[in-house]
Amino acid sequence: MRVLIAGPAKEREWIRRLLADAGVEIAGEGATVPAERPDGIDAMIQVTGAAAKPATAYVRATLDSLPEPLTARERQVLALLAEGLPNKGIAAALAISDQTVKFHVAAIIGKLGASNRTDAVRRAVRRGLVTL
Repeated sequence: MRVLIAGPAKEREWIRRLLADAGVEIAGEGATVPAERPDGIDAMIQVTGAAAKPATAYVRATLDSLPEPLTARERQVLALLAEGLPNKGIAAALAISDQTVKFHVAAIIGKLGASNRTDAVRRAVRRGLVTL
């Protein structure tokens, strides 16, 4: 999982330690989070003016609430879903079987908490996972 962290330097220090212990990759940090989530970032965490202990609790709660990140192959399938390709088209483009595509689509829908393919693409766009 790749995250951006934001907030005062002192709080970022605590967050950095907590995330390192959790095995989370810190892709960047600063005083504020960007308006939109950059590609390849799973979460943006901002703590402002919090003491170390509340910041730790906040980050743990945030990490616990995050969906499971998509694998590299799931991101490829998702990008082709966003282009409107059917399963057979995705399978041909990635040189995998239709069944494998179905497996990846089901995993994507589950990880994004979507109800169907269209909802998965909509949620992915909102999270900055794909662009249209």
